[in-house]
Amino acid sequence: MSVTHATDADFRTLLDTNERVIVKYFADWCGSCKLFAPKFRRLSTDERFTSVTFLEVNAETDPEARKAAGVDNLPFFAVFKHGQLLEGGATAKEERVVEMLEKVVA
Repeated sequence: MSVTHATDADFRTLLDTNERVIVKYFADWCGSCKLFAPKFRRLSTDERFTSVTFLEVNAETDPEARKAAGVDNLPFFAVFKHGQLLEGGATAKEERVVEMLEKVVA
């Protein structure tokens, strides 16, 4: 699966039409966000997470999507199940993102 760029215009629809979703919130100026991008793309192709939709949202240009997860730092990751926020947190550690993914597929 690939990573889809989401905006305020389609964010809620994407959450409501996909059972399991992980969102990476980023900003263009965020160095850690840029460094994590290839890891996030790789995770999106991991066989363990084929049932998860991977989204990325620009936290600066999409305030409604940012508020849905309570983004307070970047990079920030949030997992949603059936449109509801399960967990969110700021991290640059791949292990932490994998833990979040494992919770959403459980």
